[in-house]
Amino acid sequence: MKAGGDAIRGDFRKKELPPINENIRADKVRLIDESGKQVGVVGFREALQKAQNAGLDLVAVSPNSTPIVCRIMDYGKYNYDKQKKQQKSKKSQKTIKVKELKLRPRIADNDYQTKLKLAKSFLEDGNRIKFNIFLRGREREKRELVEELIERLKLDLESLGNIEGKIDYQGRRVTVTFVPAK
Repeated sequence: MKAGGDAIRGDFRKKELPPINENIRADKVRLIDESGKQVGVVGFREALQKAQNAGLDLVAVSPNSTPIVCRIMDYGKYNYDKQKKQQKSKKSQKTIKVKELKLRPRIADNDYQTKLKLAKSFLEDGNRIKFNIFLRGREREKRELVEELIERLKLDLESLGNIEGKIDYQGRRVTVTFVPAK
């Protein structure tokens, strides 16, 4: 655990921001002006003076290169646009959830219909479904029961989803994953 209770509150350090204006430590910089045209290698003071004359900031775009690449831009507007792009990309992400349903090979018809109704609603919502079929005793020797159940699921869910990958036999448990149809 970190000292000062950081583990409890979370680690909220600021991200590394590029150095701007007087915080840039270099004698010479490769300068790009506000229109995006490359000026060339100039002294740091001269580059800072050009940025101040334009009423903008001198930002180190590539601080690890030699010489440092600096650009004349409105730093506040640049940060604002960057934040908006990140928010927009976060908003357009879709999280896919995997829902699990447990079945038995000799499931009663009304129980099967209940599980099927749940599965259909999950697939319509765009979630994946993982069916865990649990086997007991002599059911482990009768694979045809499992295969019949999987075929029945495949037929009932064919309009909403498809089987992803292969059927996974793991001792007492058989796993089948369905993904929503596109």
